[in-house]
Amino acid sequence: MTVFSVTSPRSSRTSAKTRARAHLVPFALTGACAASAIALVAYLLWPTWSTGGADAPDKLPVSVGGTLFNLPIPAIRMKIQRHSGPQERIDLDFLYPSLEAPNGPRHVTAETVDTTMQPIDRIFLSIAAHHDALSPEQRTATIYPRYFDQAAATPDDGLTMRMFRSDTPYGSEDLYSATSPALTARCTRDAATPGMCLAERRVGGADLTFRFPRSWLSQWRDVADAMEKLTAQLGGPRR
Repeated sequence: MTVFSVTSPRSSRTSAKTRARAHLVPFALTGACAASAIALVAYLLWPTWSTGGADAPDKLPVSVGGTLFNLPIPAIRMKIQRHSGPQERIDLDFLYPSLEAPNGPRHVTAETVDTTMQPIDRIFLSIAAHHDALSPEQRTATIYPRYFDQAAATPDDGLTMRMFRSDTPYGSEDLYSATSPALTARCTRDAATPGMCLAERRVGGADLTFRFPRSWLSQWRDVADAMEKLTAQLGGPRR
């Protein structure tokens, strides 16, 4: 006996359609992933496309270490950081002594470039999540004294300087401190380039690191007040 297998044309067509749909699924998933990636990049870069119209915001709400700051957009130094929401770190600069956000870098050409070193006219600020690292106050109280030179330090106009020993990690720096107003700054010494100072303070889950020229310490009270004002203006709670 001969057995014949008969396949319905309708069943063949249905099977072919099922296989075609199965092949389309990976392409659809790939397209969805690509669209999501493009949307994410557009979201992150959107503030840099602002035309500066009347409706454009002048500040961005940014969360660093779970602490909210309201940051003026022109003061944010890196375009990729110009978006709202949580960030690990953000870098800014402000004109000194006005504390206004700069208008942007000056356009320089080969004809207008000035090879002489220009004085720094701004204070730099980095805000970064501290992740429960040692606080600036703890470092000042427990770490730095181990590396001080034994030479006695005497206040000058209310500001005390302690030198670090040359055989320490801070060998080319000095520590300046004052109490009224409060100031603690670690400063490199003048060499081929002018010395710079670093002053830190903790606000919530973030550490604020200010950088400014060492020469500004001749008016150290004004610098301390400027850092306090900036901390308040950016919306972070006081220490």
